[in-house]
Amino acid sequence: MQDKKLRKILIVGGGTAGWMTAAALAKVLRGTVQVELVESETIGTVGVGEATIPQIQLFNQMLGLDENAFLRKTRGTFKLGIQFVDWGRLGSSYIHAFGEVGKDMEAIPFYHYWFREYQAGRAGEIGEYTLTALAAEQGRFMRSIDAGNSPLSNIAYAFQFDAGLYARALREYAEQRGVVRTEGRVVHTRLRKDDGFIESLQLADGAKIEADLFIDCSGFRGLLIEQALGVGYEDWRQWLPCDRAWAVPCESSGDPLPYTRATARPAGWQWRIPLQHRTGNGHVFSSRFMSEEDARELLLQNLDGAPLAEPKLLKFTTGKRNKFWHRNCIAIGLASGFMEPLESTSIHLVQSAIARLLTLFPNRHFDREDVDEYNRQTHSEVDRIRDFLILHYHITQRDDSEFWDYCRTMEIPQSLRQKIQQFKKSGRIVRAEAELFNELSWMEVMVGQGVLPRSYHPLVDVMPQELLAGRMQEIRSVIERSVSAMPAHAEYIARNCSAGPRS
Repeated sequence: MQDKKLRKILIVGGGTAGWMTAAALAKVLRGTVQVELVESETIGTVGVGEATIPQIQLFNQMLGLDENAFLRKTRGTFKLGIQFVDWGRLGSSYIHAFGEVGKDMEAIPFYHYWFREYQAGRAGEIGEYTLTALAAEQGRFMRSIDAGNSPLSNIAYAFQFDAGLYARALREYAEQRGVVRTEGRVVHTRLRKDDGFIESLQLADGAKIEADLFIDCSGFRGLLIEQALGVGYEDWRQWLPCDRAWAVPCESSGDPLPYTRATARPAGWQWRIPLQHRTGNGHVFSSRFMSEEDARELLLQNLDGAPLAEPKLLKFTTGKRNKFWHRNCIAIGLASGFMEPLESTSIHLVQSAIARLLTLFPNRHFDREDVDEYNRQTHSEVDRIRDFLILHYHITQRDDSEFWDYCRTMEIPQSLRQKIQQFKKSGRIVRAEAELFNELSWMEVMVGQGVLPRSYHPLVDVMPQELLAGRMQEIRSVIERSVSAMPAHAEYIARNCSAGPRS
């Protein structure tokens, strides 16, 4: 039987995407396939993906990373959700929290019961029934413990960390397991004449590198997937008009909060990501509605501490490649497309691409069915995330700037329009296949930005009001008691995973 196994995989580009891919392949392949990564220190990386969602735990566990050691190496903190300030209207604030909201009853989601009680004036805000939202507001954190039916047994969380330090730790991990790193800059891609597959890459020093499978982690440039293979790009700026971001770290102004903050600005929004040793900041904006200099000044005026570097300008076009896997090349990370970091999805998309690659891992024949399925799944995933991001911009009441007027009145994809209309009528949220964000996430954002349904699940009315009121109060009380038992976030870090004194 003919040997069709891959013999060599070449990853182009380091950074978070490249080294996550290299580390995963090193772990799974166990040296049976040669893995090489080529990167140039002179090119650098974007390095803004410092906040994550809970799925990152699965990736770290797959690698076998010790969580406390990982957080010390990356100066990381814990994350219970994202606080959105001024999105629904000026002066508003809500937390899109991870994990459960309340407790489902009679097979009906808790939030349908909450809709009825809240609109009748008999319930508090939705965050008062959400462990992670209330803990975030109070600056508390702990990992899950064995506490029976208590919400403390199931605490959902993610991380906030220095992406550069994460990439460095993964590089060390990958190289210890046989991945070869080559310093160099790719200057030419040679394609096979008979089928257009990539045959080899030439570096600036004249070296030639051959491989069977090429993974493009070259960032926005798309060195292989676009510049060499020309797959094309779908531009989403009509729905996500921000196309610039200033990024700058600053000194910490106090104990790190267990959540990321996204504050809406006149032509975009500002992120704040607290780490152990500093705070990451950025201003994502639309150059159509604000100049680069004004955007830079606005960011610097709204830092909590002194800047630790000169702000760095990033230019991007939101959208996706027309193909993510073409011939013997797979684009991962920014090379595959870009969606702004509003819901901390950048690192997750790298993780899901790696998982999809391992599920559909090819041989040298690169079966068309596997390539098509990879592309179908990836298109579905990124389209649904796109809709979720557009949701934040579109369901606003703000009319205080041209930017927000545009976002509030713009035409949106039919898939998103259907979701919003169905929620407004009945409170129902129907997810597409394998959609990343669940019903609770959609509900939290819509409710947080002032969208409440006109009705709720009809079976809610089966429960007598007196019984429901008692259950609602009990859930609220359990959440409050559970949060009061949690230590301060900074205290928990100091006891478990402190990187030591700030420097």
